[in-house]
Amino acid sequence: MTRDQGKTARHQNVFRVTHHPSLVTGLTVMPRTRQELEQIERQVLAPYAQFSADTRGRDHPEPPPEWRTHYQRDRDRVIHSRAFRRLEYKSQVFLNGTGDHLRTRLTHTIEVAAISRNIASALRLNVDLAETIALAHDLGHSPFGHKGEAVLARLMKGHGGFEHNRQSLRIVEELEQKYPDFSGLNLSWEVREGLIKHHTAFDHPGRRKGFDARHSSLEAQLANLADEITYYSHDLDDGLDSGLLSENKLRRDVRVWAHAARLVKKGHGDLPDECRRYFIIRTIIDMQIRDVVENSERLIGAAGVQSADDVRLFPRVLVQHSADRRGLNLELRRYLYRNLYYNPAVNEPHIRANRMLKDLFNYFLKHPATIGVQARKRLRQAGRHRAVCDYLAGMTDRYVLLEHQRRFGDPGTV
Repeated sequence: MTRDQGKTARHQNVFRVTHHPSLVTGLTVMPRTRQELEQIERQVLAPYAQFSADTRGRDHPEPPPEWRTHYQRDRDRVIHSRAFRRLEYKSQVFLNGTGDHLRTRLTHTIEVAAISRNIASALRLNVDLAETIALAHDLGHSPFGHKGEAVLARLMKGHGGFEHNRQSLRIVEELEQKYPDFSGLNLSWEVREGLIKHHTAFDHPGRRKGFDARHSSLEAQLANLADEITYYSHDLDDGLDSGLLSENKLRRDVRVWAHAARLVKKGHGDLPDECRRYFIIRTIIDMQIRDVVENSERLIGAAGVQSADDVRLFPRVLVQHSADRRGLNLELRRYLYRNLYYNPAVNEPHIRANRMLKDLFNYFLKHPATIGVQARKRLRQAGRHRAVCDYLAGMTDRYVLLEHQRRFGDPGTV
């Protein structure tokens, strides 16, 4: 075959593919329907994935989406919610506004969603469901990160408590007010299951009637692991960027970092500081994801599960790190607690900010008429403590500072 004949043959093959009648009908002329998307899931996902066509539905019946799956609709509702937008101004590790490149609760959430998609795709699970759970998992986070959550939990002791996973569920079921026929976002059961059962080393999984299965879907399980991977890896990045962590000490004391640093050095030689740190952290994330995928594939195969409900009834979580990787992660976690999370530069501003949170809580209990309009509407139904807690939990870091200055007249700095 001559060069021109080969070129002609390739063009003919391209024509056959791009002008096949079914493809023209399915892709070029007619919009792709939800039913077609559901059929694609049946063809490409593993049998133990959570299929969108098999959803247990929503609390409030709605016509199904026309050109999206149920979980794609859920994802869009989360992204367009007010609670999601507020994450931009809530703390991750460092108080919001203390550094232009430091992560916020929103950037953390986007990173968790990206890693969740990666793992779900590799395991042939439902990428849309995994991503939606990841995007919604921190909607209920209070101002000032986990320390703010601890303050609200103490203040709400005896009044139902406070835990951000349960608050995330409360937001999507009650507090968002966007639709004429129901409160909340009316998300599918599987997304809400993922929120109430979400837990990492920082979290305490909630219990609620209606979500009584032993475990959640594999998509929800991997969102938990993606949260942990993101936390540790990117907190390293922020700790280095802030100057509170040093590469020399990490190479000496943390095996995960030392191993990744050796790989980067071997593969790329001497790199500029910023590029080297980025590639080391990228390597750590890649190793974490590979470990999760390979170990989980082995566990799922050994379990013999054949459906998403088999997964829920199985006695053990099936998306896990290997035992060796868990040990390495525990070493990293302990190092971050000692050298970053409890570092005075991180901890002391949070302590002062949390005093402001307590001041405002007590103030609003005495003056409930001064809380926001939507929160006031819930006073009678939810009670004063819960309505005040909902109002404070929804605040951003900077709004707490401004509100404290407005109520108590101090400059509100931390």
